[in-house]
Amino acid sequence: MTAPLIHKSSTAPADGPDTSAPAPPVATPGRNRERRRWSGRSRKDFVVFLAMALPNLVLIGTFTYWPLINNIYYSTLDWTLGSASATVVGLQNYVTFFTGEDASKVLGTTAVFTLVTVGGSMVLGLLVALALNAKVRGTTLARSAVFAPYVLSGVGVGLVWLFIFDPGYGVLAWILRGLGQQSPQWINDPQLSLVMVIIVYVWKNLGYCAVVYLAGLQSLPRDVMEAAALDGANGIRRFLSISLPLLSPTTFFLLITTMLSSLQAFDLIRIMTPLGNGTSTLIYEAYLQAFGAYNRAGYSAAISVILFAILLIITVLQLRFVERKVHYS
Repeated sequence: MTAPLIHKSSTAPADGPDTSAPAPPVATPGRNRERRRWSGRSRKDFVVFLAMALPNLVLIGTFTYWPLINNIYYSTLDWTLGSASATVVGLQNYVTFFTGEDASKVLGTTAVFTLVTVGGSMVLGLLVALALNAKVRGTTLARSAVFAPYVLSGVGVGLVWLFIFDPGYGVLAWILRGLGQQSPQWINDPQLSLVMVIIVYVWKNLGYCAVVYLAGLQSLPRDVMEAAALDGANGIRRFLSISLPLLSPTTFFLLITTMLSSLQAFDLIRIMTPLGNGTSTLIYEAYLQAFGAYNRAGYSAAISVILFAILLIITVLQLRFVERKVHYS
């Protein structure tokens, strides 16, 4: 005999209680007290966070973002510096810049100056760091001497090097005359003036790259280098295959900082070439347009916004693509 099948209904009887619905959670006094305690602690932490961060946020907003917003607005004006009135022209200042001769000349000068100074500072800085990493006498004094130009005033450095490069009475001209040669016109020739400023800028920032690379070299794991030496790898092979890849975080950091610094270089260019003869980068062209003979404040603001956009794009691209090749330990 088979047992009778019992069919269970999925619905409760109309006159009976619904036992299928879950019972509501029962609040206990202990849980409520814990919730109130954590809620009070969260509010206290939030108040402490505001007390610590709010002054910095106010300062950043007042002196960084608010001037940036104002500068974007000024870039839409046809405004002569010192004038009490201005005319809204929209994007006309940007159109004037990109359709005129200023765009190709200024952007080309900026690209050459940035690429050469960044590449020269990093390559020479790495070579100097390798030399300073050797365990010989006098390395402490040599490190101080290499880093000293970086902390010097750009105005003072520019004046000293301007005396060296002066084609009439400069030190370099005196040496060349002693050798029977004539000094190049460093200041008057647009191409040579750019070369002159690049040489001085690389010399000034070389110590920064060297010290940062030296710190990276001293943090490399010694056991890896010793294992490679035991395997028969010579010094050049160890540097190219081990040291250089392990230095990629340092290289990435220097690439960002030196590129941003080169794009904003101003003091050396202002001192050594006051008229911007062949050395008008974006930031210096913005200065000349606003405070030079033109007094075109709105046009200068447009150039500044273009520089800001370039800095932002370069930083985002480096963080997005270049960082993928960085080997973090």
